Amino acid sequence: MIAKVLIAIIALLHIYFLVLEMFLWDKPQGLKAFGNTPEKAQLTKVLAQNQGLYNGFLAAGLIWSLFAAPYFAVQLATFFLLCVVIAGVYGAKTASKKILYIQAIPALLALIAVYIFPFY
Repeated sequence: MIAKVLIAIIALLHIYFLVLEMFLWDKPQGLKAFGNTPEKAQLTKVLAQNQGLYNGFLAAGLIWSLFAAPYFAVQLATFFLLCVVIAGVYGAKTASKKILYIQAIPALLALIAVYIFPFY
């Protein structure tokens, strides 16, 4: 149960990222979240929307793992959580260190929980 709760939290977080990047990027909430100016946000809006779409795919995969058959759920959760960890580490290295704490570490904790508190 612990693993499923953590996976659901990570999925919801990525849905939030999708909304911020696809729909609120150049709005006050998006500008504040990413520390952008309106000018920079306008120039990067299409890139952010693309990034948001990928976050949506990660969320979809994590949600899929919550409803998949037990023997397949762990494999799905492992794959999508690893994707989130890798993306978070890369983002922390290239964009902002806070991504490590917002994205990578929570996903790593959820991944560890999948194997310590299996949900099958």
